[in-house]
Amino acid sequence: MNKISIMGRLTRDPELTTTQSGIEKCRYSVAVDEPKDKNGVKKVNFFNCVAFGKGGAFVQKYFKRGDGIIVHGRMDSYKGNDEKTYWNLIAESHDFPLGKASGQAAPEEPVDASSGMPVVETEELPF
Repeated sequence: MNKISIMGRLTRDPELTTTQSGIEKCRYSVAVDEPKDKNGVKKVNFFNCVAFGKGGAFVQKYFKRGDGIIVHGRMDSYKGNDEKTYWNLIAESHDFPLGKASGQAAPEEPVDASSGMPVVETEELPF
């Protein structure tokens, strides 16, 4: 199974183009932070992403450089002109994480600062 989900920030504004067959295609890059290593050095991974059709138009309309984004999709490889193998995350869906680079209202529900995920009280769980 080839599934991947990432949460990070856009490193540049999404670029929306149209393929020769008339399908919208949006390219963007996402920086994903990793925890600091034992020496206190923080590592960042960069993912090149591609979204097609309505998904591509959605990203171009609602996201810009610095905005947080959650991307769900699959990894796809291709050979470049230099014969090297490159990877793209082919986006299948997108979500808004809590918080944006530019003034977004504070979320209405409590958020875990370490993960950015909503805090769920145990009384709310159905099990």
